[in-house]
Amino acid sequence: MKDPAAFRREAVAAIRERAPTGALVAASGGIDSTVAGLLAQEALGARCHAVFVDTGLLREGEEARVRALFGAAGLAVTVAPAAERFLRALAGVTDPEEKRRRIGTEFVRLFEEEAARWSVPALVQGTIAPDWIESGGQHRDTIKTHHNVGGLPRDMRLAVVEPLRDLYKDEVRELARHLGVPDPDRQPFPGPGLAVRVHGEVTAAAVALCRRANRAVEEEVEAAVARGEIPRPWQYFAVLLPVRTVGVTGDNRIYGQAVSLRIVDSVDAMTATAATVPAELLRTIAERITRESPGQITRVLFDVTDKPPATIEWE
Repeated sequence: MKDPAAFRREAVAAIRERAPTGALVAASGGIDSTVAGLLAQEALGARCHAVFVDTGLLREGEEARVRALFGAAGLAVTVAPAAERFLRALAGVTDPEEKRRRIGTEFVRLFEEEAARWSVPALVQGTIAPDWIESGGQHRDTIKTHHNVGGLPRDMRLAVVEPLRDLYKDEVRELARHLGVPDPDRQPFPGPGLAVRVHGEVTAAAVALCRRANRAVEEEVEAAVARGEIPRPWQYFAVLLPVRTVGVTGDNRIYGQAVSLRIVDSVDAMTATAATVPAELLRTIAERITRESPGQITRVLFDVTDKPPATIEWE
């Protein structure tokens, strides 16, 4: 990337050229979409309308966190509640690629409805280079279909504007610092949300279980970082696995589920290494997860696989 100031000027000019009459911003609350939204707002002013979709697949407290983030960044945002809509679209689906395609389609249909309400013809997305590379761009093999790239329906009625398309995550974070975005180094969260951290069918109950486990991982890792026990990892979360496993409570046999912890370090998300985590912290996380989901989660595993051969997210 050129220096952030030069990139900013060029991106603002490009957005004005691509969407002169206005645009909707797909605002997820992540760094990528926040930066794209700020560039669009600078380019279009009152003709820019940011929409945050509550898919029902978010982390605990995500809506409040996103509202606070956008407020601090000076970006006005409309919240569109759509939990039932997304869960309905995912009913019975277990294939990861199909999950991503259905989520991408639902996002677009909702954004089309919002765009019609605001009378704007374009959609600004925070797509970055790893998204289209992993989605099979430029004749590459498809690693996974990102919902905002390969998951977009072919009959989409909005023009897509992607000002960050050629940047990698470290470059976006540099640009975020230039724009004054709060906490630009916070961990990424996948656009499809917890749907790609729930293996098997995505149900409200499974999402709730996964959300609770994710909260435990995030809070315990962040507490350890604050105490100076570990450096801040790139990403840290829990995955609900599609297996049942025997456990015990008191003298009783129980048959619960398993989760896997994923804690990795990276620079650009193209490669990653499993983080070195103190055993005591892993034990604390495992104890908290099983304690907060008694009889439901009976086993906690720790994923030590780098990328490659694995991806960062499991799906």
